[in-house]
Amino acid sequence: MSAVTEESRYRLDGLKWLLVALLVAGAVYGNHHFGAEPFLYRLLGVLAAIGVALVIALRTAKGADFWALVKGAQVEARKVVWPTRQERNQITLMVVVVVIVMALILWGLDALFGWIAALIIG
Repeated sequence: MSAVTEESRYRLDGLKWLLVALLVAGAVYGNHHFGAEPFLYRLLGVLAAIGVALVIALRTAKGADFWALVKGAQVEARKVVWPTRQERNQITLMVVVVVIVMALILWGLDALFGWIAALIIG
């Protein structure tokens, strides 16, 4: 896309973000103001306002960049090779053993230094 087209497409970003902020603030205020109404109606109103705000936010330069990031993350997540059940269990067992060994070492050092301190202090 050319720079001129890109600039004209995102030139009203400040106003869009202001509108997003006003919609979210309006949803919060409306939820408080209509506190006596049933929860379902207030929830639907807040969700509708946030949905409209999200659509507007995605039409900004930052929103488009965020959406591209989400799409890229999905592509990368599909490339992940997950471990088998056996590999997962073995790695979990190794982590548990290392944690227990380190806990015993730290407990031993604490007891040793406590005993040395008790000898010095009296």
